[in-house]
Amino acid sequence: MLQSIMSIVSIAFSIYSFMLIVYILMSWVPAAQESSFGRLLAKLCEPYLGFFRKFIPPIGMIDFSPIIGILLLNFIERGVRIVLLNLSTMIG
Repeated sequence: MLQSIMSIVSIAFSIYSFMLIVYILMSWVPAAQESSFGRLLAKLCEPYLGFFRKFIPPIGMIDFSPIIGILLLNFIERGVRIVLLNLSTMIG
């Protein structure tokens, strides 16, 4: 049971990371951001990335906040997996 929860959590984090990467790549093509798919990704990704943009200003034309956001998302995923593994050892 807990193994399937871990799989679902891992898949969810992977999907969101992929969405962030696609959203970042779409920023290079302004027409892609104006599509309905681009607006959907903006609604899903911008609240998360906006948090980092408050603290990490762009350097020149390069915005490093998505890189930090993806790295932090990976650390959060690892933390959740560790908590779930600890729960499984406590239960089992």
